[in-house]
Formats: sequence, structure tokens, C-alpha cells
Amino acid sequence: MSKVKRGKVVSYNKWGYIFLIPFVVTYAVFQLYPLFTTIYWSFFKYYRSGLSVIGPEFIGLANYKELLTTDLPKYALNTVIMWILGFIPQIFVSLLLGSWFADPRLRLKAAPVYKTIIYLPNLIMASAFSMLFFALFSLGGPVNAILTSIIPGFQPYSFFDHTWSVRALVAFMNFIMWFGNTTILLMAGMLGIDASLYEAAEVDGATPTQVFWRITLPLLRPILVYVLITSLIGGLQMFDVPQILSNGDGFPMRTSMTMIMYLNKHLFSKNYGLAGALSVILFIITGALSLLVYKVTDRKDD
Repeated sequence: MSKVKRGKVVSYNKWGYIFLIPFVVTYAVFQLYPLFTTIYWSFFKYYRSGLSVIGPEFIGLANYKELLTTDLPKYALNTVIMWILGFIPQIFVSLLLGSWFADPRLRLKAAPVYKTIIYLPNLIMASAFSMLFFALFSLGGPVNAILTSIIPGFQPYSFFDHTWSVRALVAFMNFIMWFGNTTILLMAGMLGIDASLYEAAEVDGATPTQVFWRITLPLLRPILVYVLITSLIGGLQMFDVPQILSNGDGFPMRTSMTMIMYLNKHLFSKNYGLAGALSVILFIITGALSLLVYKVTDRKDD
């Protein structure tokens, strides 16, 4: 009898493997194969100069050395700065809004409407956001017009000619687009916390601040780790907002140029060797930082 049951289990498992075949094939063709070919071509000098093609010529680690000793560290710093400027207010605002929406004692009216409103920017294309902000903050745009009308003697400010104003605009746009999504994730985590823990803390006389730091935040750690890692990966892949806002040049003086924008320039110029090396460096940085964040935040409780 047991042999018959085992045969049925094996038969059912066979269908599971069959249904996995389309995913495995798609993943191998569109993910694994491009990954290995990118690593392979990163060791070659291979680019287009006019109508002629230079290479492919095996040069070992020369592409990596060229990237690390030229402008890549500067663009990596730009990327990290703009990500931090957008992520810090994003996580604070999301925690605040999530705690409000998840607290049944506040009895917020029209809470579903507010949740929908804060999530709506996430549905708007980044390119549309960038074009909107480019028009709003241009020299003759509405923002300068309003400031000129309400501040006596104010001269129109060129937001796109100053390093920190451009970085702040990029960070602000990323904050606007993603804080709603982060709020929904954190709120879902808060709603999954057992209400009896809050009731026991209230009986023991704990203040709302103590409840947040001693109960809510520790139990939200898995969601926070997920948000941090996904936001970090998205920050390292920051492209569309600064690309459109700075017209692809990273002005002023390439202080808003990100690593993906730099990669796009190599791909546009058909420099496949340097583009492949930069892709591999990004892959390694993303994996290393994600692992570091996971190890630092995944401490064991007593």
C-alpha cells in the first residue's frame, strides 16, 4: 500500500517539474545567458569607432582598472548621496503614516481614501514626474514666479545650475514616488502584530513612544530589512529621474550622474567591454551591500 502511495506522490511531483519548465527556460534565456555573456565580454576590448569595430581583443582586467581609476567612484558617490537624501525622509514619513493608519484607537475617517492618495504617485511614470519637475523648477517656471511675487527683491534661482539643488530635486522626486509603497508595506507589517501585546503594554503603563520602540519596531524588522534592501537596489539602479532631469549629462559638472547613467553612455557609444565591466561591478556591489544589510539587521533575539 505504501508503495502505491509513493508512486502517486512521484507522479504528482512530475507534473510540478513539468509546469516549472517554462519559467526555467525563460530565466535561463533572458537572465542567466545575458549574465554570463556580460561577464565574458567584460574582459575584452570591444567597441565601435565610427563605422569600424575595434576588437574583440582579450585584455583581462583592464576595463575594470580603467573604471575604478577614472570617474566611476565619483558617480557611485553621487548615486549613494541622492539615494540617502530620498530614503531617510521616506522611511520616517512611512513609519509615521503606517503607525497612524494601523492604530485602531485613532479611528481615522476616510482612511482608504488617504491610502489611495499616498499610493497614487507610485503609479505615475518617473519620466512624467521628471518632465513635470523640470518645467516647475526651470528659470522661468512657476516656482520661481511664485517666489519672485512673494519675496521682495528675489531673483529667479537656477535650480539646475547648482549641485545640491539638483540632487535635492532628484531625491525629493524619488521620495514622492515611493513613500506610498513603503507606507503600505510597513502598515501591513504593523497590522500583523498581535493586538494583545499593545494591550498588555498599555496595562503596564507604557507610553506610546515606548510601545513603538520596544514592540512595533522590533517586530517590524523583517519588513524593514526587505524595504531597506529593495530600496538600496533601486537606488543603485537610479536612472530615469536624473537622466531626464539633467538631459542625460548629469549637470552641473556631472554631479547628478549615476552609475546606470554612466553605463547607458557606454552602451550608447557601443563600448561593450566597459559596459560589461561596469555591469559586473554593479552586480557585485548590489550583492555585497544587500548581504551586508541582511547580516547587520538579522541579529538573533535572546
